[in-house]
Amino acid sequence: MFKKFLKLQLHWQIFIALAFAVVVGVATTPETQFLDISLLSVLDFLGTLFLNALKMLIVPLIVSSIIAGMMELKPDMLGRLGSKTLLYYLSTSFVAIITGLLIVNLLQPGIVDGEPALEMLGLPADAGDVLEKVEGRGAGDLAEVFLRMVPVNIVSAAAQGQMLGLIFFSLLFGYFVARLKEPLCSTQKTFWQGLLGVMMQMTNLIMKFAPLGVFALVAKVVMTSGLDAFLPLAVFFVTVVIALAVHLFIFLPVVLKLLARVKPTLHFKAMMPALLTAFSTSSSSATLPVTMDCVERRAGVSNQISGFTLPLGATVNMDGTALYECVAAMFIAQAYGLQLDMVTQFTIVLVALLTSVGVAGIPSASLVAIAIILGAIGLPLEAIGLILVVDRVLDMCRTAVNVFSDSCAAVVIARLEGEETKLVN
Repeated sequence: MFKKFLKLQLHWQIFIALAFAVVVGVATTPETQFLDISLLSVLDFLGTLFLNALKMLIVPLIVSSIIAGMMELKPDMLGRLGSKTLLYYLSTSFVAIITGLLIVNLLQPGIVDGEPALEMLGLPADAGDVLEKVEGRGAGDLAEVFLRMVPVNIVSAAAQGQMLGLIFFSLLFGYFVARLKEPLCSTQKTFWQGLLGVMMQMTNLIMKFAPLGVFALVAKVVMTSGLDAFLPLAVFFVTVVIALAVHLFIFLPVVLKLLARVKPTLHFKAMMPALLTAFSTSSSSATLPVTMDCVERRAGVSNQISGFTLPLGATVNMDGTALYECVAAMFIAQAYGLQLDMVTQFTIVLVALLTSVGVAGIPSASLVAIAIILGAIGLPLEAIGLILVVDRVLDMCRTAVNVFSDSCAAVVIARLEGEETKLVN
C-alpha cells in the first residue's frame, strides 16, 4: 500500500495527506498521546522540520538561480532584443503583482465575518507582537528598502535574511560574469549552473517530503482549531485563482492583440500542449522543451527569438509566481488584522518583483520566495505552513500562467522584430 502511495504523482500524495490530516485532526485532541508521546508535539516537530528544510534552501537557491539566469544574457544579445525582452518581463510581472494586490485588498480572504482569521487559522505568534514589527512605518522605511539593496557586507546580509541586497548583488554578479573573457567565463558558468542543478535536486528532494509536512501542519491546525480553519483558506484559494485568471485571460490577450497584433485565440490554441504540461508538472523548466516546440512549430516564431526569450523567461519571468507571492503575504497580514500602509504594500510589491526573478522553475519553489517577503515585512515564517494546504493546485495554475507569459514574450518580441508568425490569420 505504501509503495503504491509513493508511485503516485506528488499532487495526489499531498491530497491524500491532506485528507488524512483532516481525519486525524478531527479524531484527536491536543492531549492525545501515542506511546506516552504527545501527538501534538510530534506533529509540531515534523512540521517545523519541513519548514526549516525550506528555509535552508533560500540563500543558495536564490543566488544560483539569479546568477545562472543572468549569465544567459550574452553581450551581443543585450542590445535591442535584450532590452525589449527584459522590459516585457518586468512590465508583465509588475502588472501581475498589482492585479493580485488589488484583488486581495478587494476580497480580503484573511478576514472572516469582519474579524481577522488569526485564531481560526491557528497562526503562531501574538498579533500584538507582529503589529509592532509591521505597522507604524514611514517614508524613511521606504528609503531603507532601497538602502538594503546595497548592503555593506553581502555575507552578513544573507545570514541576517536581508535578501534584497543578496538579490541585487546576484543580478550584478551574473550580469558581469557574462562579460568575462574565456576561459574564466566558461568556468564561472559551469560552476553556477552546477550549483543551480544541485539546488534544484535538493529542492525536489525536500518537496518529496511535502506530503508529510502537509500532514503534520494541517493535522496540527485541525486538532487545535477545528475545521473552521479551512474557510479562509478556501477564500484565499479563490482569490488567487481569480487574480491569475484576470492576468491570463484578460491582460495577456490584450498584450498580444495590441503589441503583437495577433489573435489571442490562435495563440492559446498553439500553446495548449505547453499549458497542459506546465499545469501537470508545475515546472516551467521541465516544460521548456514543449514551450519552445509550440512557439516555434505551432506559433511560427524563429529559433533566434525563442532560443533567447524562452530559456531566460523560464528563470526570470514569473508572472503567476509574483502574483501569488503578493496575495499570500497580504492574506497572512490580513489574518493578523494588520492594516498595511502604502509603504509596506510597496515593499511587498518590490520584493515580490525581485524574488520572482530568482525563483527557480521547479515545483513549489515560490514557497522560498514567500518566506523572503514575510521576513521583509516582519511576519512569522511559520505561517507558510497554512499555505501548503492549497499550494499544490495553485502551483499548477501559476506555472501555466508563467509559461503562457513566456510564450507571449516570444511572440511579442518576434512581431516587434518584423516576423510574421502563424498567428495573424
